[in-house]
Amino acid sequence: MDSLINFVENEFVSKKEFPKFSAGDTITVYYEIKEGEKTRTQFFKGVVLQRRGSGSTETFTIRKMSGTIGVERIFPVNMPALQKIEVNKKGKVRRSRIFYFRELTGKKARIKEVRK
Repeated sequence: MDSLINFVENEFVSKKEFPKFSAGDTITVYYEIKEGEKTRTQFFKGVVLQRRGSGSTETFTIRKMSGTIGVERIFPVNMPALQKIEVNKKGKVRRSRIFYFRELTGKKARIKEVRK
């Protein structure tokens, strides 16, 4: 049964090539929005809290601050509306899921940047 699921995912799910990113990175996601007959591109820039799943069910969560309110959005990696992902900063964190980041404010909410 497991091999059948892997076969279907490999054959029928279209894979897009995105840069490698992980928790702690600051990325910009460009995605398409349809409003009636019109389509436009919108972006969402924030810190990656987690990557979860594998294959066609893989998702990632991004958090950004909109004024004083934190906004999180979950994106499926294989979403057809995703156009591109840009990695703005590579962050150094010691966990793969940084949910503790939600409670941090001010200077404590900074992530150390990894220089290339």
